[in-house]
Amino acid sequence: MKQRPGPWLLLVALMFLLTGCGERPGGLRFAVGGAPHEAAFWQVLVEEFRAETGIDVRLDRQPTDTDLRRQELVFALQARQSDPDLFLLDGAWLAQFAAADWLMPLDPEEMEADAFFERVIAMADTYEGALVALPVYVDGGVLYYREDLLAAHQIDGPPETWSELIEIGARVQAGQRARDPHFYAYVWQGAQYEGLVCNFLEIAASAGGGIRFEEGDVEIDTPANRRALSLMVDLIHRHEISPPNVYTEMKEEESRLFFQNGRALFERNWPYAWARHRAADSPVRDQVRIAKLPHFAGGRSASTLGGWHIGVSRFSDHPEEARRFVRYAVSRAVQKRLAIELGWNPGRTDIYGDPDVRAANPHFAVLADIFAQAVARPTVPYYPIASKALQRHLSAALSGRLTVAEALRGSQEAVEEIAATYAEP
Repeated sequence: MKQRPGPWLLLVALMFLLTGCGERPGGLRFAVGGAPHEAAFWQVLVEEFRAETGIDVRLDRQPTDTDLRRQELVFALQARQSDPDLFLLDGAWLAQFAAADWLMPLDPEEMEADAFFERVIAMADTYEGALVALPVYVDGGVLYYREDLLAAHQIDGPPETWSELIEIGARVQAGQRARDPHFYAYVWQGAQYEGLVCNFLEIAASAGGGIRFEEGDVEIDTPANRRALSLMVDLIHRHEISPPNVYTEMKEEESRLFFQNGRALFERNWPYAWARHRAADSPVRDQVRIAKLPHFAGGRSASTLGGWHIGVSRFSDHPEEARRFVRYAVSRAVQKRLAIELGWNPGRTDIYGDPDVRAANPHFAVLADIFAQAVARPTVPYYPIASKALQRHLSAALSGRLTVAEALRGSQEAVEEIAATYAEP
């Protein structure tokens, strides 16, 4: 049996909690999640900021899971708590937080908003004409590919269209199956979660479609979107170049590991996977390259905008100090360090051409072009609920439980009902 802590230990713990929750003059609480090494880096930055400005900043560690991080923040903001003063937000939350009037507007000139990707600021960080956050880390879907396998099959480079991906993929897959009967040409995120919507949006946009919820006008069930969802279904069931477990279990890490273990030619994933693929213990470290995602003939490549943004709580009791920390976090010097030391993709465009950054991250040359053409998920406050409905219907189409037409018609009807509910006075 485990021993119970003595009374003195309980007293020490209580004192720690009481002092940890106490307010300090000028002190800030900054909520961050992510991997341990990311939190450790933020700790270094806040200590340097404290030494430079005399403003105390304390980290509130959040879970790694994105949904749990959002729930924690929603709970605090709904209660109008003064802590945390500022936090990192997933781009998909911004409209919800802004519509609820939880974010303090920021001055574009003071924050050097012109130094950031214009499309990112317009699509994600601006709500009803006001700047409400700034991108600390920009994300977007990219295509990873095995350069050695393309060369072995006399293929010059990665595909530009989805038809080329299918043709090249089938050819290489047939050749590799002699060595590995479980080899597949293309892995991506098809499990029933937000990543499925991101994959669908990219393919739909590359067909000239997309997802639009504007003033209650829902646009999901369109010819271009049917073409996109048909392609996703066909990759698994008709062309059979994507494994069946794409729609049952493949999220980011499942896709990454499948590709990294040498069992796929192409992989759709986020830029974070680059460092993992190039790690010393990666079987494909010298063979993997990065490119834009394919598009339909006559269309253009599209990448779903993701990433993390920094915002200030409307209820902060230290608003000036919080805005000062935001300026510090998105400054050129800090963004450069985030790029070199963490491999993060900065929100500032002036970092991508920096010689030191390029030396540490040669793939940034491709990423800058991808981010400049990113497409955003709908910026409406009810997006998280609408996304859940869309995920269910897309998943049903991938599994064969619904036809493509039924899935998109069902999505349209479900989201229209959600939009109407939010439009009611």
